[in-house]
Amino acid sequence: MAHDISAARAVFTANGKSVDGYLAQPAGTANAPALVLIHEWWGLNPHIEDIAQRFARAGYIVAAVDLYDGKLTQDATEAGALMSGLDPQSALEKLGTTIAHLRNQPNVTAVGVTGFCMGGVYTLLAACHNQVEAAAPFYGMPDDLSVLEKLSCPVLFIGGEKDQWITVEKMNKLDAALKQYGKQAEVKIYAGTDHAFFNDTRPEVYSAADAADAWQLVLAFFAQHLRKGQAAAAW
Repeated sequence: MAHDISAARAVFTANGKSVDGYLAQPAGTANAPALVLIHEWWGLNPHIEDIAQRFARAGYIVAAVDLYDGKLTQDATEAGALMSGLDPQSALEKLGTTIAHLRNQPNVTAVGVTGFCMGGVYTLLAACHNQVEAAAPFYGMPDDLSVLEKLSCPVLFIGGEKDQWITVEKMNKLDAALKQYGKQAEVKIYAGTDHAFFNDTRPEVYSAADAADAWQLVLAFFAQHLRKGQAAAAW
């Protein structure tokens, strides 16, 4: 069922710290699972806000974190500079604050994390540095896979076969590392798809059929791991 939603810019606060972002949530929902949504290297743009709204219509409270403090770009060179200029420790602190903020909300029943490209990297890192119930990174992974030993939750990784950044070789290494550390995980590689194939604002790489399939896969994954107990009773 699709929910009526509310969505607006927001500030997430916990432990004396605050993080700017975007909050989308079902209207009038007493209890619901929550998601932290992490943007691509372009910044927290309208596309990410749209994804937050999609998850909200599916029944999730969605906190999209702004790791760039308001900076946005459509230029790949500038996006690369913004991403390389992002301090990983600062980014992880912002994600930790957002997760803690959601945990402190009385109507949040569980917390998952998802993100795209750069946000996929930080999805996995956030799940290794914080306790969350599920993580679904899209075509993004850390260089140092030893961090996965600290992984706190099940993972669904989404990737594209023709990705020149996160190659099949890298995804196979990710899969092997997840198995090595005994983690509950699936690495799903979509045949013939490029990096960012989920992004419907980029027609040069967008794959509608594969994006639709990945969306259903992610919704089923989060339903399995986040909709437990009281939250699941309404579905």
